[in-house]
Order: sequence, then C-alpha cells, then structure tokens
Amino acid sequence: MAIGVLGLTVGLALGGVVLLGALGFVLQRTVDTEAFRTADAVALLAAEDALPDPLPVAGGQVRVQVVDAQGRIRAASIDADRLVPMVRPERLDHDRRQRLEVPAERVGLAGPVRVVAVPVGTAADPLTVLVARSMADVRHSTHVVRAILLVAFPLLVAVLAAVAWRVVGATLRPVEALRRGAEEITGRAGAGRLPVPASADEIHRLAVTLNGMLDRLESARIRQRAFVSDAAHELRSPLTNIRTELEVAERLADRTDWTAVTANLLADTDRLSRLVDDLLLLARLDETPPSRGVGPVELGALLAEVAARYPSPPVRVESPAGPLWTTGNGEELRRVLANLVDNAVRHADSAVVLATEATSTAGPTSTAGPAGPAVGPGVGAYHLVTVTDDGPGIPVADRERVFDRFTRLDDGRARDDGGAGLGLAIVRELVRRAGGSIALTDGPEPRGLRVRLLLPAVAATEDSRGPHPNGP
Repeated sequence: MAIGVLGLTVGLALGGVVLLGALGFVLQRTVDTEAFRTADAVALLAAEDALPDPLPVAGGQVRVQVVDAQGRIRAASIDADRLVPMVRPERLDHDRRQRLEVPAERVGLAGPVRVVAVPVGTAADPLTVLVARSMADVRHSTHVVRAILLVAFPLLVAVLAAVAWRVVGATLRPVEALRRGAEEITGRAGAGRLPVPASADEIHRLAVTLNGMLDRLESARIRQRAFVSDAAHELRSPLTNIRTELEVAERLADRTDWTAVTANLLADTDRLSRLVDDLLLLARLDETPPSRGVGPVELGALLAEVAARYPSPPVRVESPAGPLWTTGNGEELRRVLANLVDNAVRHADSAVVLATEATSTAGPTSTAGPAGPAVGPGVGAYHLVTVTDDGPGIPVADRERVFDRFTRLDDGRARDDGGAGLGLAIVRELVRRAGGSIALTDGPEPRGLRVRLLLPAVAATEDSRGPHPNGP
C-alpha cells in the first residue's frame, strides 16, 4: 500500500510538472503568434510606404515600433516610446524574424515582456517592425494553475489513498478469512474446510482448490491411519504366536519338543518377514511414481519362468504362437504373476492354466486404488494374460473388494493360510504402474475363477530380441 501511494505521488508530481511546462509553452506560443500577426500587418504597410502615425494596435498591453538600421524610430504606436527603441540595434538581425526578451522598464509594460522582430524587405532603407507584448497574463495563468495543483495535489493523493485502502482491504478480506480458517484447521484434529467467498474470482478459485487439497490430505490421513491400524493388527498375530510358543517352552523346559518349537517359530518368522516385505513394498509404491517403459518384457517367456517354480500339474502354460512384448519393469511384472499363480495354486482343486494372447480391446477407464483413481488403458493394442483355476471362485459382489488392502473373505477360498490379504492389493498397484488393468471373471468350470490381465502391447524390436527378454 505504501509503495503504491508513493508511486502515485511521484506520478502525479511528474504529471503536474509536465502540465505546467506544457501550459507555459502553449501560452507563450500564443503570445508570439499574435505578436507576429500584428508585426506582419505593420510590415505590409511599411513595405507600401503607408505607415500611419500613430500605428494602430489592439489592446493596451501591446507596443509597436518601426526602426531603421541605425535604431531611429520611424513610427510607433500611441503608447510606445518615440525616442528609445525597445531593442538595442546591435541585437537585431535585419535578415530574419526574431523572438526576444527585454526588460519591462524599457518598454513600459508589466514584465516580463516578449518582443518579436520582423524585417521589412526594402533594400534601400531596411526597416524592422518591433511588437512587444506583456507576459504578465501568461505568468498569472501559470501561477494560478500552480497554486491549484499545490492545493489539489495533496487532497487528491489523500482521497486516492483512502479509496485504495478500502479497495485493497475489501479484496484481502477473503484472504484473511482463509487465513483464520487455516489457523482453526491446524489448531484442531479432524477434517475442516476453508470459507469460500461468494465472488467468482481468483480468491474463490483459490479457496476451492485449497478445500480440494484438504479433502485429499484428509483422505490420505484416513488411509494412512487405517493402514497403520491394519498393519499393527496383522503384525500382532505372529508376534503373539512367537511369544506364546516361547512362554510355553520356558514353562515346560524339560518336556518341550524343541524341534517342533523351532519349526513353529520359523514359520511365524517367515510369515512376519513376508508381511513386513509386503508392507514396505506397498509403502514404496504409494510414494514413488510409476516407472513405465523401463524395458521390453516378453510375456511368453515370463509365464514359463513363473510356472517353472511349481509342479506340473497343477500349473500348466499355454504358449502363445509367437513372442508377445510389453513394456514395464520386469521384476514388478514377475511379482504380479507370481502372486496370481500363488493364489490360484492355493485354492485350485486340480489345475491352474496360464495363457497369453494379443488382443485389441478397451480396458476400464479407471481403477480406484489407495492413492486415488488410476487411469487404465483405453482402446488400443493390448496383450491379455489369464490365470485360470478350478477352485471355489469368488462371488461377483466381492470381486472388487478383494483388491483392497488387508481384505480376506469369509469363505473357504479366502482363508489365506497365514496371508495378510495384501497379495491382490500389491498386484493391482503394480499393474496400474505398468499402464494395464486387472479384472476377475468366471472360469470355464462352474467353480473356477479367471484373472484377466491387460498389458500394453509394443512391437518387437532388435533390442527386445536380446538375451534378456524379461527386462531387468
């Protein structure tokens, strides 16, 4: 505000100086123009040798003299001096028109006095017409304007400063309301919203944007709290088992089967280690952006590599007719297939079939994940990877819910033999990072389940035919 008022003051001051200068220049040019008009009329009479005596002039603030080369006065107006020329002869140039300033007492007018000299073009007897006009009116006009500016200038600055103060205050009032709202939100627990002004301006859009940010932060806080609560609950179970085993072994030291205790403790330790690894992986996926396009991955070889870890039967691979390439992180895609096959083997009755094929289809527009909606593939070229088992299946109503973290269904298929319900949640996050989509459908058998995985297809290149087709 102070800088604005200072700039306004400087600008008005410069404007006043320019106004006074322009006014003085225009008034002086007007006086010179009128004086030259009078001098030209008298010069015309002198050229025709028809000078009257006295010379006729209009107004009492004008003096006219006609002088020769020696400074003698040939004719003069009624109020002009007939003995002393208004301008000394040595200052006159008989070959050009001149504008001169002379002392007021030399002319007998109120000063300052402006004199114009117009030569009369006669070779035998060169004459010069002198017309003097008082500049008192011009000076008085500029003094009046200067006085008005000196009085009005501070008043104008004060009025404009007051108006600017009110306008700036009214503009910043919503900002102050936002500040108070933010202070109240930070001073209490729970969700809160900032006041949104009614005016559809930048402050309104700022408030809406900040409220959206607060909603996202609150959602993230709720997810984080739920995640921490679920993780603590899941970690408590293996720790409780370990503690119980150790306490019983301590009480029954002589009758303890330490081999069985060691096996149980190792099983609980393995379960705890897997759970910690899964939690760390989910935390890393939430914090790091997707790394798409890391390298080409050949899906047929990847399926064969994952299936080789399991006996055949139950795991069987239907090899594609040719190589099918996709982009992504090879380790992440390998983790996706391993989780899906582990889940299928755990619940299958007799067979698990892995297959892949090229397709041109439309994936779902979005899949909602813990980090917000993730855009899935649209219409284009994709490779379809399916993992099919003949187990009990999953009800249609629960096929989206099983992708949530720490979700385990109540039926026999979801009792996870020590699992924490994180496998499918990890799969969905990794597929989302690869730019694909995942869905659960019915299998070919009445009790089966088929996992449909869509991954972006890429054309095979010389680099993709190298010795490491499955990426890093």
